[in-house]
Parts: sequence; structure tokens; C-alpha cells
Amino acid sequence: MPAPYLSCRSLPLIAGLAALLATLPAQARDGVAFEAGYGQHVDLLRVSLTREWEQPLATGDDWSLGGYWEATLGHWHPHYAAGGNHDVVDVGITPVFRITQRQRAAIAPYAEAAIGAHYLSEHHLYDGRELSTRFQFGDHIAAGVSFGAQHEWDLGVRAQHLSNGGIKNPNPGINFFQLRADYHF
Repeated sequence: MPAPYLSCRSLPLIAGLAALLATLPAQARDGVAFEAGYGQHVDLLRVSLTREWEQPLATGDDWSLGGYWEATLGHWHPHYAAGGNHDVVDVGITPVFRITQRQRAAIAPYAEAAIGAHYLSEHHLYDGRELSTRFQFGDHIAAGVSFGAQHEWDLGVRAQHLSNGGIKNPNPGINFFQLRADYHF
């Protein structure tokens, strides 16, 4: 029987991710993000808690390189016609590097890149598609825009790849393409 997207069993994971972010040093802004995506016969829904880094890593005249920590809880729902489908819960933590305009206009573009760690509840996705480990590295590239009175909203697209980095074979990995909405408070 497939698990619901976010079940009562997911609540301790969400609380744990929030507690992990709370232990990080004081930062500029916190946020929450929602993602929906698709990859290789698998739908993805994900919620993220974010915490901006207090100081940028580098700045130029009109750009800034900074970032944020992202703690995620996701649900993968395979729908492969051949069957053997297994829903997957994905828990991750990722440092994300973001370059954006320093002097922000009403709408400011950004680009980001990241690599983090993910743990999956299941490594068998569907008949013919099995990841060899529950531990996966997740990297992504993304682009989008921030807007709002305090640039509290972000809308973007992501391309993400998860694989075990060659720690066990086979290492087929999986790719997702996602739409993402963030709200910073």
C-alpha cells in the first residue's frame, strides 16, 4: 500500500530537520520552500526548511555570492507501468551556494549550485530501477528570480541528480527536474 505524501510518520522527521537548522549559528533569514518535480517515471514532492548564511562569501560591484542551508523532506512516487513501484521518503541536508544581484531591483535573478547528503527510506523504486544504497549524494543547479517588498519570495527551476557517488555498484542514480517556490521570513 503506498504511503501518503506526508504521513504522521513524517512529522518526527520534519521536527528533527527543524531542530537541526535551529542548532546552526544565527543567520540572516529563515524560510520554507516547496518543490514539485519529475524524473525517470518518478514524481517528487518536497518541503524544505532554509536558513541563510549570515555573511556573503564574496561580493562584487553588483553581485554577491552567499548561500543557505537546506533541510529537506521529500516523497517520491514511482508510476512505472511495469509495476513493482515503491514510494520513497527522502531526507536531506545541503549547503547551497547562490549568486545574486547585490543591489536588488524589483525582480532579481539568481543562480545556485549545491551538493548535499540524502537518506532514502527505500532503494528499490520500481521493477528495473533500483539504487544500490539508501545513502545518496544530491547535487543541483538552479535559476530563478526573487521578488517582493523585501525579496521574500523566490520562484525557480532546478535540475537535480542523486547517486551514491560510486561507493557501491551499480550506481544508476536518478535525475529530477523541479519547480520551486520559497518564502523567507
